Formats: sequence, structure tokens, C-alpha cells
Amino acid sequence: MKNSKSESYAAAGVDITAGYKAVELMKSHIARTKNEGCLDDVGGFGGCFGLNLAGIEEPVLVSGTDGCGTKVKMAILTDKHDTIGIDAVAMCVNDIICCGAKPLFFLDYIACGKNYPEKIAAIVGGVAEGCVQSGAALIGGETAEHPGLMPVEDYDLAGFAVGVVDKKKILDNTRMTEGDVVIALASSGVHSNGFSLVRKVFDIDNNPPALYEPCEALGGKTVAETLLTPTRIYVKSVLALLEKVDVKGISHITGGGFYENIPRSIPKGLTAKITKSAVKVLPIFDLIAKTGNIPERDMYNTYNMGVGMSIVVPAAEVDTALEILKANGEDAYVIGEIVKGDDGVVFC
Repeated sequence: MKNSKSESYAAAGVDITAGYKAVELMKSHIARTKNEGCLDDVGGFGGCFGLNLAGIEEPVLVSGTDGCGTKVKMAILTDKHDTIGIDAVAMCVNDIICCGAKPLFFLDYIACGKNYPEKIAAIVGGVAEGCVQSGAALIGGETAEHPGLMPVEDYDLAGFAVGVVDKKKILDNTRMTEGDVVIALASSGVHSNGFSLVRKVFDIDNNPPALYEPCEALGGKTVAETLLTPTRIYVKSVLALLEKVDVKGISHITGGGFYENIPRSIPKGLTAKITKSAVKVLPIFDLIAKTGNIPERDMYNTYNMGVGMSIVVPAAEVDTALEILKANGEDAYVIGEIVKGDDGVVFC
């Protein structure tokens, strides 16, 4: 790219040489994500990936795309950009694992008001960390400079993941029956959903100093620090579980909370009966509810409340499931059971 430079384009607000520098800075991050499917380096027009189908009789590709919502605003306000990429990966790979698919590769898209190479590299560094945690390769992406469309300090981040699963192993919730058990996997915090309400509750857009002061309710952490905690990635622990246990359904608890997401893995005629007292609600959710005077139902219909993923297994395999999940680093515990009904989810 030695001869690629346009003074006229730079005068209009787009410095293409900054893009080249950003790519150079991010290459070391990308290298960490390489797996057996990677065929080339980032920089071409398309990312190539060699699909190893050994042991898979009828391969099905599973894809997912998502962003980080207005959590990006927290990264911008705090000038901390090295973890938001983990969120982008998590929102995609946690979705495709709900089908039983193993993530293969990931691509990111960053739109920014101005390309600051070091900032872009930090963002991609977080993306790479998310890929390492999920076993996916970062095989490409795009950084687009949009002067006039957004302020120079602003950016948005989204991503796209592809995984594979043998057709016969796609999770089939039609096998779910009354008496099956619902297991919770603890979340790391708010994850990447409900931040429009979070911003309103804490007046984040006005950046009040209280956001950066130690908060006793949060164990001495600041509100800003707590809110920026990256979304937990459950891929490796769930893949380990799928090898040993008859998993009948998985829900990724994202925007819409319990009421929207748990029913997505429950067939008609059955309902997940959740024991509310069993849910290990994280302190940040108590603080959000108290500060914003948010009704309990709205909290459970907006946030994960401390449960990032729910998994339905046969009652006879609960102990085995918990043992595997805990051995893989999860705080896993029983929060309910499957009963007859058409509500999708109810609390008791």
C-alpha cells in the first residue's frame, strides 16, 4: 500500500492510510485466533476457511450476527476499547451454540467517525480475545470511516459468526418432556443488552462523576467498570456438555430477558417453571432496579438477572451435567423444571 494515498479524500475526512496502519496493528491479535481452518492472512477481498468435516455425516452450517448495542457508548465514554470486541463475539457464538453448533470463524465490522488506528486495533484485540475464548478464527472484517455520519470519537461494532453441526445433532426440543430440569449458567453481568435503559437509569450520557466512584453495593467496583464487564462466552463448556449429556434445549438470555428467551427453546404445551428464589441475582441488577425504580417483572423481561444461559436436561442427568459444567469453569445450578402449560416461562 506504499503508493496508496489521497490528499483529497483525507481533506474530506477519510484517511485511507490510517486504515492500513490499523490493519498492521491488529495483525498480532488476529494471529492468536488462527485454527486449522485458516487458509490465508487478513487483507484480501474475502476470508477463506477450510472446512474439516471429519466425523460429520451431514454437515449443517449455523450462522449468527449481532452487535453490542449501546454498550458501545460506555466504551467510548470511558475510553476503554479492549473488551467491547469480546461482547461482539459473545453475542454471536452464544447464539449458534444454542443449536449445538461449534463456531468456526468470525468477521467483524467497525463503523467510525474517524479512524484512530490504535483505537481500532484495541477494539479488534477484544474481538480476537472473544474468538480465542470460543475457538473461532477471525478471518476478516471491515473498518469504515464515516465522517459526517457520526462524531469523530464515535464508532459502532457488529459481527458475524459461522459454525457447523451434524444434522442429527441439532438440538431438538420436541423431545423435551415434563419433569426435565432447567439449569442456569451464571452471567458475568449485564452482558450486552438493556443498555438503553441502563443509560437512562444512571444518566450515563451526561457522564456523571458517580459512575467512576467505588460503589459499596458493587463490592467496591465502579458502576462504569461493572457495566463494561464483557459478556461471558459459554461455547467450550457447552460443547463439553453436549458430548456427555442429552441436552434438550438451550436459551441464550439476551434482550427480552427470561420472558422472551427461555420460551424460544421450549416446545408448545410445555413451560419452564422457574424458582425465583433460586436465581442468583447479581448486585448490578439490584442497583439498576433500585436506582431506576424498575418493577421486578420489567427487570426479568429486560435483563439476564445473573443467568446468561439456561439449559434443559433430563432429571436423571442433572448431576452429570452440573459436574461437567463446573469442571469447565461455569457457575451452574438448577433454577427450575419443565411442566405442562403454554406460558413458555412462569415463576414460583
